[in-house]
Amino acid sequence: MSADLQVEEPPRRLNGFTRTAGARETHAWDRAFGPWDLYFGVVWAATAAFVLGADFPPLSYRIPAVALLVVLVPWYLWAGRPLLLKDPGAEPAPSLRYLGVALALFLPAACLVGETRLITFALAPHCFMLLPVRRAIVAMGVVAVLPVAGWTLLWRPAGHVVFINAAGAVVSYAFSAFFGAWIIRIIEQSLERASLIAELDASREEVARLSAAQGAHAERERMSREIHDTLAQGFTSLLMLVQAVQSELDTDPAQAHRHLELMAATARQNLAEARALVSGGAPADLDTGSLADAVRRLAARHDPPAAVSVTGEVRPLAAALEVVALRSCQESLSNASKHAGPEARCSVSLAYGDRELTVTVRDTGRGFDPAAPASGYGLRGLRARAAEVGGTAAIDSAVLAGTAVTVTLPITLPIR
Repeated sequence: MSADLQVEEPPRRLNGFTRTAGARETHAWDRAFGPWDLYFGVVWAATAAFVLGADFPPLSYRIPAVALLVVLVPWYLWAGRPLLLKDPGAEPAPSLRYLGVALALFLPAACLVGETRLITFALAPHCFMLLPVRRAIVAMGVVAVLPVAGWTLLWRPAGHVVFINAAGAVVSYAFSAFFGAWIIRIIEQSLERASLIAELDASREEVARLSAAQGAHAERERMSREIHDTLAQGFTSLLMLVQAVQSELDTDPAQAHRHLELMAATARQNLAEARALVSGGAPADLDTGSLADAVRRLAARHDPPAAVSVTGEVRPLAAALEVVALRSCQESLSNASKHAGPEARCSVSLAYGDRELTVTVRDTGRGFDPAAPASGYGLRGLRARAAEVGGTAAIDSAVLAGTAVTVTLPITLPIR
C-alpha cells in the first residue's frame, strides 16, 4: 500500500487499558499467537483422552461428552480465535457470545463426565483474555462450581468423593483467579511500557524535526549575514562607484579612472568572497595574511580610504573570532558609505588586548539616533555575530555628531 494511503491505527484496549499504536509496534501478542493454539489443542486432546479412558460413567455417557468437546473445537476456531487475534477485550458483545456458547458446550459434558473439567485449563485463559478481570473471575467461578454441582446431582456420589471434587474445584478456581489476574496485570504493564516507548519515539522524532528546522533556520540566518556583509555590500559599493564615475567622466577623468580601478578591485573581491561562501572557507581577505592586514585592505577599498590604527600585539586568533572582527568592519564601513554622507571620513581601530579584541569604526558623518527603531538588517546582524562568539557590539551616535561602532570580542577561543 502506498504511504499516502495508509491509515493511522486506532488505540487498542486490553481489559480497560488503552494501547496506542506507535513507532515500535508490533506487540508480542500480535507476533506469536501460535503457542496459544498449540496449548488449546494439547489440553483438548488430553481432556478427550481422559474422558474416553474413564472408568465411570458408561461409554454411552462418555461419547456425548466427547461429542460436545468436538463441537467446541470449530467454535473456537470460527468465533474465539479471531476475537483473540483482533485484540483481547476489543469487542465485548461477541466475546460474551463466544464464551456463553463455549460454556453451554462445556457444562453438560462436565456434568456427564467429571474428567471433562480438565478442559477448564484451556477455557480459563479465554475468560481472562476476553473479559475485564472482575467478570473473568466471576466466569471462572461458574466454570469451577457448576460442573461439580451438576455432576453431584446427576450421579449422587459418596460424600468423600464430593468433597474431593469440590476441593479440587476450589483450588482450581483460586489458582486460575490468582494467576489470571496476575498475568493480566503483567500484560497491562507491558502495554503501558510499549505506549510510553511509542510516545518517547514520537517525542524524539519531534525533537529531531525541530532540531533540523532550527538548524536550517540558523544556517539561513548565517548565510543571510554572510551575503549581506560581503556580496550585498560589494554590489552596493559598485553601484555607488558607477554613479560617481558617471558624474566624473566629463569633469574629472583622473578621479573617474581611480574609481574604475576601485570598481575592478571591488568586483574581484566580491568574486573571491562568493567562492569562499560556496566552499565554506574563510573570507578571502583572511586567506593571505593577518587580521590587521585584512582590515587594512578593506579600509583601502573604502571610498574615501579609511585610516587604520593597530595597537597591541598582533597575533593569530581563532578563525571564528577573526571572521567576526572583519565582518564587523565591513558592515560598519558599508553603513558609513550609505548613511554618513559624501564628506564623511572613517577610521578603524584594532586593539589587541590580553583577554579581548576591540574593533572600533568611527565616521564624521551626519549620525543618527540610536534609540530610533532600526529598519535594516545590518546592525542586528552585527550584534548577532558578536554574540555568537560571546562578544558585544555597541553603537554610539548622535544626529550631526558622527557614529562610532565598537565591537568587543573575548580572546577565549582556541587559536586556529
